Amino acid sequence: MTVKEYLYDNLLSLVLNLSGMGMLVFFLLADGNDLKEILYLVLVWAFLLLVYYGYRYRQLSKKYHFLLETAAKLDKKYLIAEVIGRPRNTTALPYFLLMKTAQKSMLEEITLIKNNRKEYKEYIEQWVHEIKTPISAIKLSAENNKSEVTRYILSELEQLEQYVDQALFYARSEHVEQDYLIRECSLVSCVHECLTKHKQMFIKNKIRVQLDGLDKNVYTDKKWLSFIITQLLINAVQYKKASEAMITVTSENVQNGVKLMITDNGVGIAAHELPRVFEKGFTGSNGRRLESSTGIGLYLCRKLSLKLGLILEIESEEGLYTQVSLFFPKGSFNIM
Repeated sequence: MTVKEYLYDNLLSLVLNLSGMGMLVFFLLADGNDLKEILYLVLVWAFLLLVYYGYRYRQLSKKYHFLLETAAKLDKKYLIAEVIGRPRNTTALPYFLLMKTAQKSMLEEITLIKNNRKEYKEYIEQWVHEIKTPISAIKLSAENNKSEVTRYILSELEQLEQYVDQALFYARSEHVEQDYLIRECSLVSCVHECLTKHKQMFIKNKIRVQLDGLDKNVYTDKKWLSFIITQLLINAVQYKKASEAMITVTSENVQNGVKLMITDNGVGIAAHELPRVFEKGFTGSNGRRLESSTGIGLYLCRKLSLKLGLILEIESEEGLYTQVSLFFPKGSFNIM
């Protein structure tokens, strides 16, 4: 609160005091009083006014800064009315009551939104589990009747299954802590499972996969890790080069952890787009050439990695390669 704002708020009382002062001077002069005595009286009045307004400004300014600092320290700022307490000042009381009413209304609205989101999340999870049953049945039928047509169906089913998994993990990504199990996990086993699950995709796109140095164990949730690796492999396939496409999956021991690297010799990413690839909905110039790009895959991978305490990084050179690295800290259980 500035002095100018304070004076503006007290403009009416200032005008009344100055008017009263002027009328007093006028009547005292008309009554034949000495001018020096009148000026002395005016100076005393003005001094008392200055002391009063100065004291009030100081008190209000301290209260104002206290409220701002208290609000700044609050994690949930809409609870400020609960912290500052009921004021004794009759001018501030209506504002306090309005703030309490607004807070109550906001809490009711938040509760309603949370309940709606919870119901929607439960519905998505139930829908995903239900849709997986017919997908598995179609896959089994296609596996038992191999032909060019069923191979095409299997390839499309793999993609459909990935989209379904993506929807499920997206719905659960807000509350990873309710659905994880940290345990020792073999990298080679996890990568093999992801490759086997989507083997039709690699066959259809004629992509050679090379594995090297994956005989390492890490501590993480295998289910969430499998989703991240699968998503990274699918991205590598999507942005493959036209011929002799190849994906290399390797790992190495680094300081304080293990690093898993998935590298492709695909179209790469433009340097100016690299800082944005983990943003939600960002597809870049490569994504705009593919109708199936949604800009959700890498965003979700980064989000889940952070929740699991892993570090996901990417480097690329346009027209040459893209490498995505996943760093597993040793002995880290910093689940968020």
